[in-house]
This record gives sequence, C-alpha cells and structure tokens, in this order.
Amino acid sequence: MTHNHFDTPPIDILVVDDTAENVRFLSTMLIREGYQVRKAINGQLALTAVQARLPDLILLDIMMPDMDGYAVCSHLKGMPHTAEIPVIFLSALDDAFDKVKAFKVGGADYMTKPFHFEEVLARVKHQLAIQAAERKNHRLNAQLEDRVLERTQQLEIANARLLEMALCDSLTQLANRAAFIDRLEQALNQLRNQPESQFAVLFLDCDRFKIVNDSLGHFVGDQLLVAIAQRLKQHLRQVDTLARLGGDEFAILLTQIIDKDSTIQFANQILGAFIEPFTLEDHQVFINASIGIALGKADYDKPEHLLRDADTAMYHAKAAGKAQYRLFETTMHRTALQLLQIETDLRRAISQQEFSLNYQPIVALDSGKIAGLEALIRWNHPTRGFIPPSKFIPVAEETGLISEIGSWVLKEACHQIRTWQKQKVIDPNFSVSVNLSASQFAQINLMQQITQILAEAELHPSCLKLEVTESAIMDNPRLAADILSKLRQQHIQLSMDDFGTGYSSLSYLQLFPMDYLKIDRSFVMCLDGTEEQLGLVPIILKIAQTMNMQVVAEGIETSEQLAQLRSLDCDFGQGYFFSKPLTAEKVVELIKSGCQW
Repeated sequence: MTHNHFDTPPIDILVVDDTAENVRFLSTMLIREGYQVRKAINGQLALTAVQARLPDLILLDIMMPDMDGYAVCSHLKGMPHTAEIPVIFLSALDDAFDKVKAFKVGGADYMTKPFHFEEVLARVKHQLAIQAAERKNHRLNAQLEDRVLERTQQLEIANARLLEMALCDSLTQLANRAAFIDRLEQALNQLRNQPESQFAVLFLDCDRFKIVNDSLGHFVGDQLLVAIAQRLKQHLRQVDTLARLGGDEFAILLTQIIDKDSTIQFANQILGAFIEPFTLEDHQVFINASIGIALGKADYDKPEHLLRDADTAMYHAKAAGKAQYRLFETTMHRTALQLLQIETDLRRAISQQEFSLNYQPIVALDSGKIAGLEALIRWNHPTRGFIPPSKFIPVAEETGLISEIGSWVLKEACHQIRTWQKQKVIDPNFSVSVNLSASQFAQINLMQQITQILAEAELHPSCLKLEVTESAIMDNPRLAADILSKLRQQHIQLSMDDFGTGYSSLSYLQLFPMDYLKIDRSFVMCLDGTEEQLGLVPIILKIAQTMNMQVVAEGIETSEQLAQLRSLDCDFGQGYFFSKPLTAEKVVELIKSGCQW
C-alpha cells in the first residue's frame, strides 16, 4: 500500500508516548504502511508539534508525566483549528472508567497495550476513512453552499430583472401602467397623511396616431412613440412620473404642484411640445395630443379611479376638437355612466327586440303623391320610454353595435315593403330608403348581407334605396367607389345623405355613382319664399341636374318652403309639412287615404 501519490501529500500521524519502545514500534509499523510519522515523548512536545504542522491523526498515550493524555486532548479540542483532529487514546489500563473519560474529553477511539499490529492498523485506517469522509462531506457542503449562493445571486438578479420588466414599458423604457398605479397609490397615501400636499394626473392620448401606423407602418409608429416619450421627458422634473399605459396613451403624475393653474400651465406646455414635427427616418410627422386632467383628492378610494377620471376628461378633450386639455368634472363621470348604461341597454334591446321602425313619406313634388318612405329606427325602452336616435345612435356607432342594429333595420324595412306589395297597399315602383352607417359601409361582407336580405324578403333590388353620408364615403373613397358601383350594378338605388354639410367636393362627387342627392334640412329651413334666403339650394339642384341625379329636400315644414322648392324644380320632398314619421299601421292608413299635397 502506498500513499505517496504525486498529487496528494502523505498522511501525517503524530505518535505521542513517553515510552520509547512504544513509539518505535508504532512508528516502524506505520511507516511501513506508507504513513508519515512524527514523534513526541510528552504532552507539551505534542502540542508544540501540532502547532508546527497539523497532523491528520494523533495516537496519544494517557499516562504521561506533567501533562497526561486527557489534558492534551482537552487542550486540542478547545482550539478551533485543532478540534477536528481525530485522537486515538493509548493506555495500559482497560478500565471502563478510563474509556468513558477518554471519550468525554473528545477522543475518537481507545486502544489498550500491548498493541496488536492488525488492530492498530485497522483502527488507524478506520479513523482516517472517517476523517476523509468528513473532509469530503465538508467539501461537498462548501461546494453546495457556493452553488446555492451563486444560484441565489442569479435568482436575485433574475427577479430584479423580472420586476423591472413587470414595471417597465419595453418599447419606451418608461414606467408602465402597473408602475404608474403603484406610484399613484403612494401619492394618494401621502395626500391622506399630508392634506396640504397636492398632485395631478394627466392622461394623454395621441390624435390621429392610427393614420401614422396605417400609412407608414408599425415600425415607424413605434419610433414615433419613442420620440414622443423622449420629448415628454424633457418637460418633467425629477419628482414627476411619466408612463406609457399602452398603445398611444401616456400618463403623467405631477407631484409637488402649487395649484390647479400650475397644472393647466404644464398641460399647455405639453400641448406646445407637439407643435414641432417629429423626424422619423425619411419622414416628418405632425401629431397632436388630447389631455385629460384629474386633480388628486384624498376622497379617491383607489388610484385606478383617479386614472379613470383623467381618461374620461381626455375623451371630452377629443370630443371638443382634439389638441387641447380638459379638467375632470363630476358631471363627466355621470355622463360616462349614462353612456355605459345606454350601451348595456342597447345590447339587451337587440336581444329583446325593443326596436321598431317608423316610416316618413317621401313626396314627389310634381304630383304631390307619396313616392317612397324612409325607414327610421325607434327605441322604446321598457323603463325609460322613448329614447331618441340622437341619444343612442352615437353610442351604437362608438361601440360597434350599429352594424347589428343597421342590419336589423335593413331586414325589417325590406320585409315590410314586400308585405305591403303583396297586400297591394303600394305599387311595385314604391321604394324604401334605409340609412347605412359608416361602420356598416366599411364591412367587407356588406354586398353579401344586402343580397341575402333582399333574397329572403323576395324584394326587387330597385325597391331599396340606400342613403350614405359624405363622411362615410370619404373615410375610404377608393373602397367606397368600388362598393357603390357594385350596389348600382345590382339595381339598388343610392342616395347621398346630408349633402352640403360635409366635403361637398365636385371632384369626388363624380367618382361616386349616385341616383339622388339629399339637401340637408339646414339649407331648407332657411327658405322663406324670398330669393335672398335661397342660399346654396339652386346650386345643389343645378349640380344634380348636370350629373343626372334627382334631389330630395329634407325638413320641409312650411308651404312657402314647398312652393319655393317646386319653383326650383326639386324632385322630391320630405318633412313634417307632409307627415311626421309614422308606425307601419299609420302609414297604411295614410297611403290608403290617397292623400296628395
């Protein structure tokens, strides 16, 4: 057996005994086995030897002069750097008391003299094996602790990064919604503890951002958002917080403000920051922003409510014409709740079939007879009674419900006209006018819907007249021209509604194949029988005549208006002078009465 490997030093054993013969015997035997042996003939020399170099194992005689083995072992076990050295006691005594005392002072084993070679070797190897195992265990534990420490540090770094990601907007590197809400909550808590402190929330939404995305692409859109973030940061103090809430929405928390006026002054600075264009790659982009402001108050229960109110104020700023700010007022919240209630009720109204149609006669001015009807939706709310279209149509358009409602109107009107045809109430040339909303007009499957409805109602397409506003057409003129052309190919009549109130461009009017122009009531109401009040009416009639279109004048309420329109050769008229919108039953009565104006 050889322990002298190149990579490990020989095992060092210290033999301590005041009897030279014992020392010689043990040394000879252990050296032969490949161990390195040092010797000491008393306790003091043993301690000196240990201090000089720590042995791997000590064979220690108990009975020695001046300092016995118990004292030596106690001394070694009392010092941290020597406490782990295993000690095998050597004694001529075989008394149980001596053995117990040996183990009490820290001995690892006990051998009695005279020594037997095999026993000594076995006990030495056993203790060295235990010591090697303990060293290995210590080493593994140390490695494990190092690994645990390393993993802990990695986890701490990862958690810090995750927390940063959770609270940071990845595109602009600004705080995100979660971080802003957290910071807002801190400001509210501070306000409750220090009522004299003031803060404000500004909710900012970019106007026309979608156009940038659609025309220049999302990459440029993202660049614009980053540029906006950088420009906004230039106007902030260290104590303020700027966050991107998502999309093109930003929020600013102004702390340590003086009063409401200073907040308004800041809002104007932000609006001014959008005057200069943003340079992105090869493009210069002009964009505005609408801002809603909510002032911090201690009676806010949740930070989300404060952000909600700033958002509400921002929508009022947009509705007022964009590129401006609005301060939140409690009436805004009530209005928002009312709109939400209308939306909820609208969804129920669709499923519960609370809508009905009224029909207003369209009169041929040359004969004075009813030539057609316009279908107008009515909503009889189960608890609130009649709700005018002006109250719910804008909500329906904003929420997208207008498409479903519009489809129902179209279907109901077509079936009603066909029923009257079968009942011989009206002649086959009689038409019904139905308004198409901008969102309906933008639907990809509009043609398919109309074709299916006409087929189900067994109604000839020429009996249907679709009324489209200028603004609906101008949202996408090229697509509109294509859709209108296809509708006309199906022999469906087309009418330009509210003509004169929108773009009124003759160049685009040539692009759209229209059968009728509808003069808006705002022009008709000015007619009083005098030439001075004719306004644009003769011009609109001349345009229609030149472009082979017929004209319907809306809002006729007096005989003077009717007479003047007849003198101008206007084709059709509609208004309270003839009849208000009527239920289906009342329309039948009116038609059967053979009325003529």
